[in-house]
Amino acid sequence: MLKKILVALDRSEMAQQVFEQALALAKATQANLLLLHVLSPQEEGSPYLPIISNIDYYPGLSGQNFELYQKQWDTFKYAGIQMLQSFSAQANTAGISTEFDQPLGHPGRTICKLATTWGADLIIMGRKGRSGLAELLLGSVSNYVVHHAPCSVHIVHLPISIQDGEKVVAEPTNAAITSK
Repeated sequence: MLKKILVALDRSEMAQQVFEQALALAKATQANLLLLHVLSPQEEGSPYLPIISNIDYYPGLSGQNFELYQKQWDTFKYAGIQMLQSFSAQANTAGISTEFDQPLGHPGRTICKLATTWGADLIIMGRKGRSGLAELLLGSVSNYVVHHAPCSVHIVHLPISIQDGEKVVAEPTNAAITSK
């Protein structure tokens, strides 16, 4: 029986569908939820770290760049907390015991480590659908988690279909559940 479900979320449009599936499952099993957003510079929408050279042609410019980056990073962090608070409030309103966390780190490793320490029975997360060279170069968080998680993993997909020679993203569906 499921008692603890870790819900790995990012700030993509898919997060709502991942959360809704986790909430429905938690309602059905009376499981507790842990909503997780891992802060990572690799996440879409995260600010770019300014490149600081050893040669300072324009004194003060490096400091200004870093200050701008810090403000953008703080805004990024705050938006993640707001997302987690909103989802947590929805789950609590539905009568589901929920907590949330937003650590900094490599998403795949952080998800697996937290699943182990929290004692998760299931991880629910989305998959962006990278394949081929993009997956090789950028990696796949969901692929990492499926292969390293201490528990079962439920992946929510955004299926891609080809219409008139162009990729079209359809509604999310349940993709796979792997059991350990």
